[in-house]
Amino acid sequence: MIVNAMTIDVEDYFHVAALAESIKVDEWDAHECRVEANTDALLALFDEKRIKSTFFVLGWVAERYPDLVKRIATAGHEVASHGFSHQLVYNQTPEIFRDETKRSKDLLEQLIQAPVDGYRAASYSITAQSRWALDILVELGFVWDSSIFPVNHDRYGMPGTPELPYRLKTDNGGEIVEFPLSTAKLLGRTIPIAGGGYFRLFPYWFSRWGLGSINRQKEPFIFYLHPWEIDTDQPRVKASAFSTFRHYNNLDKCMDRLRRLTDDFQFATVGDVLRHKQLLPVETRSGR
Repeated sequence: MIVNAMTIDVEDYFHVAALAESIKVDEWDAHECRVEANTDALLALFDEKRIKSTFFVLGWVAERYPDLVKRIATAGHEVASHGFSHQLVYNQTPEIFRDETKRSKDLLEQLIQAPVDGYRAASYSITAQSRWALDILVELGFVWDSSIFPVNHDRYGMPGTPELPYRLKTDNGGEIVEFPLSTAKLLGRTIPIAGGGYFRLFPYWFSRWGLGSINRQKEPFIFYLHPWEIDTDQPRVKASAFSTFRHYNNLDKCMDRLRRLTDDFQFATVGDVLRHKQLLPVETRSGR
């Protein structure tokens, strides 16, 4: 059976870009923080299922909940960076992006006392207009990235790029391993299938079919979820009808679906999957 990458983007409900119009960054500390309990629930599930996952930890969260980061690493999971402030990369200057990403990487490495090799941008916001960020990731010592979604979307996407893990050449001649977010083909179109809102909004059979179609090619997929997506009791934030639907729909179904997914497929960390594909050297073991 093909082993796939299980990933968790460790952020809270008020960090989500879809709710940014309702909750400003300087208001974050005023909101009830639920990320620790929700992440612990996922850690318990993965312990029960004997799954090792990659946790992309937001620097904002790591700064406030350092023991959570240590628990993730102590349980044998891979710790990776989700940046610091969850701002869209293409809305930042290269200087701000570099400073924030370094700040996050340094903090995580200090907490787990191990290298942090992987990165994922907020809302997959490394796009054609922010490819410059890939050179900064190489400069900062990241070995692999999982920020590129090869689809069309209103907030992210780099259509036409490879859909399976590959070695990516940056614009300045560097190299980083890219594990793009998983997609499936339907009626000649490329559709997102990697997890998150798609996992909640699509019926489970459709997610299972789409993800399974990648394994049927003898290739691994990458799956992602956020801790707030299993939290049915999170505060309701007033937002547009579309953002409300995208954020809250089927929260009550997500944990049961995740349990089914872990029964139907095999999972490991991003690093372990990339090593199995010989895209990373065996000695690269983040957060272990």
